[in-house]
Amino acid sequence: MLIGFCLYTYFPYGGLQRDFLRIALECSRRGHQVRVYTLCWEGEFPEGMELVLVPAPSFFRVSRNTRFARWVQDDLVKRPVDRLVGFNRMPGLDLYYAADPCFLDRALTQRGFFYRLTPRFRHHAAFEKAVFGAGEKTQILILSRQQEELYRRRYGTEANRFHPLPPGISVDRRAPGDVTGIRREVREELGFNERDLIVLQVGSGFRTKGLDRALTAFASLPEGLSRRSRLVVIGRDNAVPFIRLARRLGIADRLTLLPGRDDVPRFLFASDLLIHPAYNENTGTVLLEAVVAGLPVLATDVCGYAHYIQKAEAGKVLPSPYRQVDLNGELASMLEDSAGRARWSANGLAFAEQADIYSLHEKAADLIAGRS
Repeated sequence: MLIGFCLYTYFPYGGLQRDFLRIALECSRRGHQVRVYTLCWEGEFPEGMELVLVPAPSFFRVSRNTRFARWVQDDLVKRPVDRLVGFNRMPGLDLYYAADPCFLDRALTQRGFFYRLTPRFRHHAAFEKAVFGAGEKTQILILSRQQEELYRRRYGTEANRFHPLPPGISVDRRAPGDVTGIRREVREELGFNERDLIVLQVGSGFRTKGLDRALTAFASLPEGLSRRSRLVVIGRDNAVPFIRLARRLGIADRLTLLPGRDDVPRFLFASDLLIHPAYNENTGTVLLEAVVAGLPVLATDVCGYAHYIQKAEAGKVLPSPYRQVDLNGELASMLEDSAGRARWSANGLAFAEQADIYSLHEKAADLIAGRS
């Protein structure tokens, strides 16, 4: 079987991009031919797959995306595939990997009237409707039941078109038998000692992930706790506004910003708490990565995977509506509670032993190859 994959851009440190690559590699491992359509590819391209760099230059993202979709459809007329799988919403897909939250719902609930008159709104709403609209044929690989409910409410999407997937946590996120050496090594690299309390935030897209909220909460820590605490942020985005915010809050000297990297598990093992106060988050894979690493989590309930934190009893989840004072208080409380962190860590490690949270990519490959 020849399977085509579409995504606008590939870079190694995005959650969607990592899922795409693991699914494509799994399909290739099973003997399927794989063709990848993208505007840009960063890093090494896997052997045995075909890369198509789509020529769709444009200063504006809306017109770029439109040209991308048209170019791909034109190419498929000449060189058809058996399945076309999209990781961004666009017309003509056989299957869509639903990693992003419902655009229409956010536009209607979080944006004003005039936003809905813009070309950007019309474009994204049309591309989303091409996937989720009632009567469309695209099958949907859904990661969050919350999002499925939103799509069905906004578009009337038929229930039988949704195919739920379990999480796909990489086993290298699980804590090895002894993390003491890794913990000490990472702390030495960062210039921290064992007495320091490391709060970790991981994720590209600092605004969406709530880095401003994390910085504000970090700045609110009581003086004694504040002196011992360090905030380490790993991700890919424009950091300038957040560095300025950290300076205004007086915490720039206790903030470490690192670009996206391949050795995130080392930082999970070396930290004391993961903070993830996202504004919206379809899944939040890093939440489960922290759980299986034995790292307690503090997150907002808008994250699709937040319920796993509660199920595993591996941290705390802030309810909606969000209040900054709640995050401030819980961050201080969790950092002060060493016994609680030890308990949450142990609970997470136990959960990692028995939960089905590793098979997303294999299940996705099954559905891609098995659709009739």
